[in-house]
Amino acid sequence: MSKRMKALGLMVFAVALMTLPLLAQEGGPAAGKSNADLFKWSLIVGGVIITLAVIAGAFCQAKALTAGCEGISRNPASAPAIRGLLILGLVLIETLVIYALLITIIILMVQWGKYV
Repeated sequence: MSKRMKALGLMVFAVALMTLPLLAQEGGPAAGKSNADLFKWSLIVGGVIITLAVIAGAFCQAKALTAGCEGISRNPASAPAIRGLLILGLVLIETLVIYALLITIIILMVQWGKYV
């Protein structure tokens, strides 16, 4: 088993372990779907969105830095051009993670009682 698979398995286990208290709560007297159920699922979905975005962002940033350093080491004369494109790429990757954070905040801050 590779290190990536072990890390992925550990992450899935940790997320599942953190969501167990939310799923173990008893429902209220109302039958069917309630606002508490929607709120629990919004917490789970929000956590999954930001977790996946951070993992993907960190992986992409690491690959971009690796490729940029290799490019500069092979051709030092093109260092300014590579550095500029690398910074632009890192900014765009980080922007995607911030968008995921904003989506997560919107999901968590919705007042479920008004819309259900």
